[in-house]
Amino acid sequence: MEREILRTIAVHRLFTAGETVVVAVSGGADSVALLDFLATGSGLGLRLVVAHVNHGLRGAEADADERFVRGLAERYGLTMATTRADVRALSRQRRLSLEEAGREARYAFFEAVAGQYGATRIALAHHRDDQAETVLMRLIRGAGVDGLSGMRPRSGDGRYVRPLLSVTRRAIVGYLRKKGLAWQEDASNQDQRFLRNRVRHELLPLLASYNPAIAERLAATAESLAADGELLERLTAERYAACRSDSTGEVLLVSLLRREPDGIRLRLYRRAIAAVKGDLRRLGHRHLQAIDRLVLAARPNTELALPDGVRVYRCYDALTVTVGESGEDFGYELLVEGPGSYRLPGGWLLTVAVGSAPASWEGVAPDTAWFDPVTVPFPWLVRTFRPGDRIRPLGMTGEKKIKDLLIDLKVPPLERRSLPLIFAGGVLAWVCGIRRGAVGEVSPGSDRVVVAVCSRER
Repeated sequence: MEREILRTIAVHRLFTAGETVVVAVSGGADSVALLDFLATGSGLGLRLVVAHVNHGLRGAEADADERFVRGLAERYGLTMATTRADVRALSRQRRLSLEEAGREARYAFFEAVAGQYGATRIALAHHRDDQAETVLMRLIRGAGVDGLSGMRPRSGDGRYVRPLLSVTRRAIVGYLRKKGLAWQEDASNQDQRFLRNRVRHELLPLLASYNPAIAERLAATAESLAADGELLERLTAERYAACRSDSTGEVLLVSLLRREPDGIRLRLYRRAIAAVKGDLRRLGHRHLQAIDRLVLAARPNTELALPDGVRVYRCYDALTVTVGESGEDFGYELLVEGPGSYRLPGGWLLTVAVGSAPASWEGVAPDTAWFDPVTVPFPWLVRTFRPGDRIRPLGMTGEKKIKDLLIDLKVPPLERRSLPLIFAGGVLAWVCGIRRGAVGEVSPGSDRVVVAVCSRER
């Protein structure tokens, strides 16, 4: 077993000699073996910090585990960090299963400990049997290539490492017995209410009756799929750059998305969601399919609400993915009393100053407008669009509905909802960055005019 662990460390470059490593130790056989090996057998001279989480679920039994782990740390002369987590409360608060809540509590603590001690790695004791269980659980729940790839020896940009991933629990127990090391048995590992336990005690033994090497085969399948997944992710990164718009944020061009194979399109959506949300939790295959239907639909303007505040907007050739933003978030009114800079909801910045008009309107940026201070006096009212708003565009005789103007110019729905409109004396003078009104017209080269610049902050 020791040779296999050393091979895994070397092949996947899990550690650098002398670095500080947080070792997650529950007190079970797997984590005890991991700690012993890193403390006595790795030969890398690692600086180890033992991290233990008391989940508060098993009363005196959990307290005994904590004391046992503290004794281990003292035996090896290592620093120990421990915490007590209210996993039941976290489960209710975040609407998570106890398993998920426990995992969140553990990983948050491990990160905190790593930050406190300057650790560059967090070592976890997952082994090959855990890998087989994980693959089966994800298959049951529904997963693609990435999910069925299981756990990797390195994850989280290399921060989390699993030196035992290629060895079996049987080998781990044999290692502990050979070295005369004790461990704690967690009674909750027999609780059939947890899916992992049912997979471990019911499903895997049943599958082993068809193939005694089922755990090994599942782990090999996961490794093969992980290699395929890496290639697909490289291709996805290339195609994401090619399909992305020059706009601010996560905006993909529908015309280019439609040229991609089905599998790549779904991966592109995943990448956009991860970019704005930070993770893909609670977002499954059916959500990606819903985005795909939006992309492939004939209707040019529509939107989609997904879990955790993720919103997808389709406006002609632009597919915008955002989080935590809806039309109601941007409804506002603001009085502009005079020159100055004004930050507006939705990421807009309005700057107003007194100056002179350019000698020519040719090449003037659309985010800048000049007004006669007499016919467009302060205070200005800046607000978002409302149904019925109209403007008499500069150079035109009649009025035009703002809704029709924005549709004609193919302004994305999300931008429409936050777009600032400037009113003076109750008259719409400027749809910022889109169209000037006829009121307050000035001639090129005019002195003493009011210049306004309104654009999104980058």
